[in-house]
Amino acid sequence: MAPADARPDAPAARPPLAMVAAQWTRLGCIGFGGPPAHINLLRRLCVERYRWLTAEEFEHGIAAANLLPGPASTQLTIFCAWRVRGVLGGLVGGICFILPGLVIILALAAVLLGGHPPLAVRGAAAGAGAAVAAVAVRAASDLAVPSWNRVRAHPYRRLRWIGWLCAGGGAAALIGPELVLVLIGCGLIEAVIRNSSARRALRLKSVVPGLLAAPKTAVLAAVAGVAGAGGIGALVWVAFKVGALSYGGGFVIVPLMQSDAVHHYHWMTSAQFLDAVALGQITPGPVVLTVAVVGYAAAGLVGGLLAVAVAFAPSFLFVLGGARHFDALRTNRTVQAFLAGAGPAAIGAIAGSAIPLALALQHLWQIGVLAAAAAWLMVARREGDRRGVVSALAGAAALGVIAVFAGAPVS
Repeated sequence: MAPADARPDAPAARPPLAMVAAQWTRLGCIGFGGPPAHINLLRRLCVERYRWLTAEEFEHGIAAANLLPGPASTQLTIFCAWRVRGVLGGLVGGICFILPGLVIILALAAVLLGGHPPLAVRGAAAGAGAAVAAVAVRAASDLAVPSWNRVRAHPYRRLRWIGWLCAGGGAAALIGPELVLVLIGCGLIEAVIRNSSARRALRLKSVVPGLLAAPKTAVLAAVAGVAGAGGIGALVWVAFKVGALSYGGGFVIVPLMQSDAVHHYHWMTSAQFLDAVALGQITPGPVVLTVAVVGYAAAGLVGGLLAVAVAFAPSFLFVLGGARHFDALRTNRTVQAFLAGAGPAAIGAIAGSAIPLALALQHLWQIGVLAAAAAWLMVARREGDRRGVVSALAGAAALGVIAVFAGAPVS
């Protein structure tokens, strides 16, 4: 291993697999703060400390991961491990990154979803859950600024950007689980507008509609049948949507899951779902681990493990099967055009998810906690504190404990 004080031009040695397991487990244990924190930790480890990747290779990995559906920072950790030790390294590194947070979040789910959790636990969960809507708005605003800057010099692209943003926000607030269709639709329309080859492909599709529509209809019918049956099949479908059909970061999964988990299959209450989202934010590792709490509510420990396996399997397949083609993906104009539409829609969806999250609050004191969290996040952002989300949720949890011991109601 080449430590940071070795010669700058010295090639980095290939690390043993045990070191990959140890270092990526460490990342999974200290990776609080979501994707920005994960990316910084990976950069320090792989580029600055051991020089397993060049800065350019790392930036290209970030760009490619952002073009894939699913949890981008998890895909980047898999990519870096693949780059260091091949397919086996990618598999080991990805699992080791996910595992610490999974153990913690399943243990917390067992306490929160148990028959009679302690009053302090219920107060902390209600307080942290109250702050989740503010965290969603903060996440959307963090993503919106760089996305807007990419189109601000192009008047027509600016107008479409606003349209995709509103479409995603409206879909997240109103139709929930069908959000993924809106994200894909926005991406396809933008690709057709920007790319002449995409327009030719659309004309070709109109010539042979039966050939293209038949398998699509069969797949959708099969999926609807499995999901409609409820039980494990429904859980698998919800987890698959989270892992394979979501763009734009962890909070896009909220509207994808909330309607199914709370209103359709009744696996959990609105308050419990807020707790699940909060747990995904305050535990280390991927934010998408929220799906483990939903799986636990649906089918116990087996359901939690199954949901995580299904949700993260596409990321492993995308990266380990396609990492060799990331350069081509990153420079593909049609893919870039698709993301130019789906990306703003996903940002709008993250912001729009704050509406059902806020409406799920059941007690007046939680609104005060929400307001306090929103104010704290504004201050933290102004001060450049990237850990503001974790501190806001921890502070909201503390306020919840104080509130319930002072006699405030809690579900």
